[in-house]
Amino acid sequence: MDEITAQELKERLGRSAALQIVDVREPSEFEICNLGGELIPLGELPKQVNRIRRDIPVVMVCHHGFRSAQAINYLTQRLGYDNLLNLKGGIHAWATQVDPTMQVY
Repeated sequence: MDEITAQELKERLGRSAALQIVDVREPSEFEICNLGGELIPLGELPKQVNRIRRDIPVVMVCHHGFRSAQAINYLTQRLGYDNLLNLKGGIHAWATQVDPTMQVY
């Protein structure tokens, strides 16, 4: 599974690189803090898979990186996606390494 660090993601976003951010946490978690990506809770993924692009890199995000890894495994093994990156350490890593003003939980 390919991963991207919080710092690498920050650099890509700073370059305005084309990418999609998909957050697989629950809505209550997304309300606490998010990266402005699309919220598709892990349990909703099979029903909302048509929202995940195949033509640009897609960064999957969760709290610490475990649920997003599950999402990536599902999407690659069952549906053949090959453009997915897991945010290593999840949004918690972003908050601690990139944006210390972001609320953590």
